[in-house]
Amino acid sequence: MTEPTIFIVDDDAPVRDSLSLLLGLKGYATHSFASAEDFLSACQPEWHGCLLLDIRMAGMNGLELQQQLLSRQIPLPIIFITAHGDVAAARAALKAGAADFLEKPLDDRLLLATITTALKRSAYQRDEALVTQEIMDRMARLTAREREVMEKVTLGEPNREIARQLGISPRTVEVYKARMMEKMQAHSLPELILLVLSLRKNSD
Repeated sequence: MTEPTIFIVDDDAPVRDSLSLLLGLKGYATHSFASAEDFLSACQPEWHGCLLLDIRMAGMNGLELQQQLLSRQIPLPIIFITAHGDVAAARAALKAGAADFLEKPLDDRLLLATITTALKRSAYQRDEALVTQEIMDRMARLTAREREVMEKVTLGEPNREIARQLGISPRTVEVYKARMMEKMQAHSLPELILLVLSLRKNSD
């Protein structure tokens, strides 16, 4: 699924059908599942969009599915839907990172606004993941010595000190530094530092 998709997981067939119809009329791509287990067995890490998830279902419930997705590092924003005013469940869902929590019967305008926000969040997460992967791919091309030089350069250590620590000449440090900067596609030291900081931030 290359386009953002609204994944509907609810064991109530009329609810699935009405949500699919509403969202389809609004131009959204949808994919429905009758159980959390069905969704989990089909789910792929590259899927993006958001998840409309019933919190109370036979078998695996919505909160359990949320935990499964977290453990698999699948960052689909989740909008929980329920016919039960369960404050404790809502608190647990939001604490675990849910995008929102809506009660049935759903208000169409509120639902669509919540989906819009969730899709923006999904797009941002996807962009962040692509940037992180690109930086990691660049770093993977560095030799062990180039990586050592990069770590010391980003700590602000001068070439002569780096040369002393590594047992090489300052001129050799310059050579490694130039190769490292080229492979990292960094045109300046501040740009290199920003790349490294971005990678650390998105890896936390």
